Amino acid sequence: MAVDHAAFDRELLDQLRQGRVADAATSAVKTYGAEIYALFASIHRSEQDAAEVFSVFCERLWRGLPRFEGRSLFRTWAYTVAWHASSGFRRRQLANREVPVLDEEFEEMVQKVRTSTTTRLRREKRSRLRELRETLPPEDQALLVLRVERELDWKDLARVMNPESDLDEKDLVREAARLRKRFQIVKERLRELVRADSAGE
Repeated sequence: MAVDHAAFDRELLDQLRQGRVADAATSAVKTYGAEIYALFASIHRSEQDAAEVFSVFCERLWRGLPRFEGRSLFRTWAYTVAWHASSGFRRRQLANREVPVLDEEFEEMVQKVRTSTTTRLRREKRSRLRELRETLPPEDQALLVLRVERELDWKDLARVMNPESDLDEKDLVREAARLRKRFQIVKERLRELVRADSAGE
């Protein structure tokens, strides 16, 4: 069933206004956790790495939720947190970090999403296209997943992939245009990989 993002955001903001951070965090992971974990699984080289990044993402989600004010869709905000966690992991800043227990119900939901998504991804047929996509740099893989599979618009992509920058509207438009051009380059590179792979069969 498709998520009504606007309705979800209204409910989430109500929970936050009432100080129900644990309920809001649990609901957020239940609703969006699987698709975010799947993103980590697609751009990190092992299940262990994806699981570790997901744990860090969930901690940051929990701690950052009280500051979420609804200026963007929560989904966009969550992907921004996710990209920041993933980038940090790849820079080795998060290696061997212990993630504290924040709330029992929240931790149960995190574990449930991680386990069920890992199981589903293992069952899914590994297509050759996906294998070729995984040879691309992580940033290019993420760009493909977020644009094609998650259908984020260009401005949301600019926000997600620049988590440490507070972009004004002009910068947002410029970065969205840059990402659109990059997307075309990545698509063409993937086509070249497919053609080369087909010629080698």
